[in-house]
Amino acid sequence: MIRKKHLLLASMVAVLAAQSLQVVASPAPDGKTVAAETLAAQGGKYEAWKEQWKTISSDWTQVSMTPGADETKMNFAWYSQEGSNAKFRYGRQADLSDAVNANVSYETAQGGYQSSKVTLTGLEANTTYYYQVDGKEINMFQTRNPEKFSFIFVGDPQIGSSNEEKAKKPEDIVKDSFKTAQYESVASDSFNWNHTLETAVKTAGYTPGFVLSAGDQIQTNAKKVKDTSISEIEYAGYLSPAVLKSLPVATTVGNHDADNANYGWHFNVPNLSQLGSNGIAGGDYSFRYGNALFLMLNTQDTNVAEHKKFIEDTVKANADCKWKVVTLHQDIYGSAEHSNEPEITNLRYELVPIFEANDIDVVMTGHDHAYSRSYMLKGGVKTNDYTDEAFEEALERDLDNGDSKEQLTVAPANITSGSGDGADQAYLAYLNEVMDKNAVKSTDQTRVVNPEGILYMTAGSSSGSKYYDLVPRKQSYIAGRWQEDVPTYSIVDVTDDTFTINTYRTDTNQKIDTEFTIEKH
Repeated sequence: MIRKKHLLLASMVAVLAAQSLQVVASPAPDGKTVAAETLAAQGGKYEAWKEQWKTISSDWTQVSMTPGADETKMNFAWYSQEGSNAKFRYGRQADLSDAVNANVSYETAQGGYQSSKVTLTGLEANTTYYYQVDGKEINMFQTRNPEKFSFIFVGDPQIGSSNEEKAKKPEDIVKDSFKTAQYESVASDSFNWNHTLETAVKTAGYTPGFVLSAGDQIQTNAKKVKDTSISEIEYAGYLSPAVLKSLPVATTVGNHDADNANYGWHFNVPNLSQLGSNGIAGGDYSFRYGNALFLMLNTQDTNVAEHKKFIEDTVKANADCKWKVVTLHQDIYGSAEHSNEPEITNLRYELVPIFEANDIDVVMTGHDHAYSRSYMLKGGVKTNDYTDEAFEEALERDLDNGDSKEQLTVAPANITSGSGDGADQAYLAYLNEVMDKNAVKSTDQTRVVNPEGILYMTAGSSSGSKYYDLVPRKQSYIAGRWQEDVPTYSIVDVTDDTFTINTYRTDTNQKIDTEFTIEKH
């Protein structure tokens, strides 16, 4: 869908001709975190995980939890054997001696399975509940105080992306080498994902209400390999953390999720709309938690008019919510290698006026696998009709790393202002334009009170399965950014008057940015 650092043959013909005997190089390789080499893996922990993975890797039946339509509800989804009478019991006693059977709905999934879903209602705040699915182990979850709560914000687990053998066509996935590489990479990415969640929950004081994911839960695109089951091992890894047995995740549809119906089979999202649907992974959805409204957009569907109607209708129906948060996958104000793509910036200029007209406070995104935080922004306007093709060609030259195989965290900048090439100058003019200098309304770094504009957050990789380098020219709209090829996560604390964000690296659990608070009265 979007450039992934690959050279396009057509755009390189002229360069090859000019460099008769010189090898044409490419951008620096993407980084990744190998679980076995991390501190978290020491002391036999990764060896123990590999033993567990032998069983987990083929288990398609793990449960996912999703926030319900409001804090009094909780949604569940899981695979059960097709035609079976799936069961869900829940209660307040640890042994479920007071268990009530919930109503289960069914939908045919794949591989002899059905997608089973449950919505619990009437839940009370600050209460522990226990549940059991299909006679398996009893798990628990705790409801929180909706008047003062926290949530974990993560980006791009993309379980399986560390696999060097990318599956791009059907014959790729039948190779023994691919099967082995996928098995091992998913094990590694899942271990790291589990560590991120455990660390984040501990940092949040073991009381977060939910996780907010900015998309790309898994790696393998079904459209490319013509097999909708090939990513099931990746979902097995994604759903494997023990934390997720008691903590719901509000997922966003990313470009790696969007072409396979198993996204909708594994997750039971609330208030699902047909608006914004790409016909496969579902449309936009929303939920509220206390005084906050969360609008989750499937921007893999590019029908902006539908997203506009969804936002307007949902905001109107929840007019009493003080905080309004939008989540979408693409980093429309990010700072790594995707951020300047015309495909991304065009989406920015289509969506931002809608956000501003509906008084959105914060927009949370992913896709760029590198952390960034914007200033408070308002009023960015597109005036440059630069094409994807021209951008692609210039970017390959700009990021060319020679014959070096060195991994970078900030991309090189080979195109300079002194270049006499008209294409280079057009590229630099476009980059200057999309910095949106005039959209910056506040440069306060720690706290803004009753601000004008919107805060845009882009999450880094939460699993370390893939990292992208920061662009060499930091955009004017960026207040803070970070990339050191380490997984990251954010803790967001919400009260009636404040929305506070802290972001951490998982290896040392140190902050990578200053605490930032929006205060509204």
